[in-house]
Amino acid sequence: MSTTKTGKLTQLGKAAAIAASPDKALLETVANPHPGEVYLVRFVAPEFTSLCPITGQPDFAHLVIDYVPATQLVESKSLKLFLASFRNHGAFHEDCTVGIAKRLVKAMKPKWLRIGGYWYPRGGMPIDVFYQTGLPPKGLWLPDQGVASYKGRG
Repeated sequence: MSTTKTGKLTQLGKAAAIAASPDKALLETVANPHPGEVYLVRFVAPEFTSLCPITGQPDFAHLVIDYVPATQLVESKSLKLFLASFRNHGAFHEDCTVGIAKRLVKAMKPKWLRIGGYWYPRGGMPIDVFYQTGLPPKGLWLPDQGVASYKGRG
């Protein structure tokens, strides 16, 4: 399993290859400049891809990741490379969505995190997967994730 780096960044500002698999991908963090504040950070990956673990066919999702940082922020380039490492990885939608959340929690130890995995249909049925670490912190402005239920999503 990959390690999580805090402090010196090894990918930002340098050529960095996509890891062969998510467990080999490196998530790096940086210090939160406002650790005493309750605020939301949102990452949106509208073109996330992975592979069906049975057929090997591509699966596509629109991911929305919201978190309230504690002392660390995830560095965005390392997150992009981590998400890209799923392109040749076979896993069910639920495993991808919840697995991404758990890796982020392990890396940053946020005050709160949620992820919405809005998966495009396979076999005629979309599968949306939602995960959060608990109740959002008091006083947090929590906007809607903005992804409608499937009606020819796009």
